[in-house]
Amino acid sequence: MSERIGFVSTRFAGTDGVSLESSKWSSVLQDYNHASFWYAGRIARSPAASFCVPEAFFGHPENTWINERIWGHTSRDPLVTRRIRDLAEYLKETLREFISRFDISILIVENALSIPMHVPLGLAITELLTETVLPAIAHHHDFYWERTRFSVNAVSDLLETAFPPRDPSLQHVVINQAAQEELSWRKGVPSILIPNVLDFEHPPPDEKNADENIPRDLGLKEGDVMILQPTRVVPRKGIEHAIKLVQMLGDPRYKLIVTHEAGDEGLEYRYMLAEMAHDAGVEMRFIATQVVDKFSHTGDHQDTQHSPRLYTLGELYRHAALVTYPSLYEGFGNAFLEAVYYRVPMLVNRYATFTRDIEPKGFHVIVMDGFLTRRVVENVRALLENESLRREMGEHNFEVASRFYSFSVLRRSLRTLITNIRGLPKM
Repeated sequence: MSERIGFVSTRFAGTDGVSLESSKWSSVLQDYNHASFWYAGRIARSPAASFCVPEAFFGHPENTWINERIWGHTSRDPLVTRRIRDLAEYLKETLREFISRFDISILIVENALSIPMHVPLGLAITELLTETVLPAIAHHHDFYWERTRFSVNAVSDLLETAFPPRDPSLQHVVINQAAQEELSWRKGVPSILIPNVLDFEHPPPDEKNADENIPRDLGLKEGDVMILQPTRVVPRKGIEHAIKLVQMLGDPRYKLIVTHEAGDEGLEYRYMLAEMAHDAGVEMRFIATQVVDKFSHTGDHQDTQHSPRLYTLGELYRHAALVTYPSLYEGFGNAFLEAVYYRVPMLVNRYATFTRDIEPKGFHVIVMDGFLTRRVVENVRALLENESLRREMGEHNFEVASRFYSFSVLRRSLRTLITNIRGLPKM
């Protein structure tokens, strides 16, 4: 029996982890003839299957007004409470309309019950599930207790209620072992661990098909070497280490390319990085406006007369000699898997999830432990100067990931989830 599955979040657009992973889930579900539909404040999916409610976006002015008054404060004004409740009630009605319009049979909530960037939406989903008893899956990418910016707040009652809720009709999915243990300890609810995945069963096209004009279009000259930082520009990504690496390499051929936008945490970090790169004599380019999600339905990504050429992440990985991944914290690490998929060698900071969940699998990468050493830099230099070693490392990592992080892992897990919801095999 086919299900009509409604994905719900604040945003399904761009190259953030939630947008990318939800697309992978949808792709696997469609293999079993389940239809996917999308509810969010920003959506880059098929319009025929989308229900866009601007107020559901975390950056909507009303939600921004609320956030300014609940984070970093320990009490809240009654007016704030009323506006939270009013927005939650409105969003709940739009969710009902979404469910009715597309005849949704199962909800998959992507991070909207995990990290409280949109408290009214979390409340709306929680109340909707209680009132409708609609089967649902909460896919948790990161929790509020993992972020210091949420530690001082005026909504502890609402966090306890909805992030995530204890609801018997709700199945919980986490992406790493630590999150599974913390969720059990804090909320007393079981969860299934499903790591981030990629379609390693279908390797990317051969590198010879890559567009050779891409480096030139990005401002690189002949002989320049692209070092790729394929993450959002937020402090926990540790991009200052990538700048320091290029500086210590001391070769003007090496150019640092940063692919993603600053996101929801402001622009101060981006400005600091730009100043740091300038002072260090490092050529760094932010190209977020030229990168698109390959699952986007916003149109062709070829250039037009009045706009620059847009690229998918895959096109950029094919031209990278090295990926820098110096994150201080990650829920899992989409960029890690992407680099492995495109067989690009990496420098990785040993963040907690990497150390516990990923490193024991046997990947070959250059690692740093919180800071760059001369030895790490020389290992990177040797790698950049040895194409054979880079190729060997890329092939090894692809084979390891094929065993542990392929779509086959996701297929088995989603089959289990749907079976748990319906009680009988449906997929």
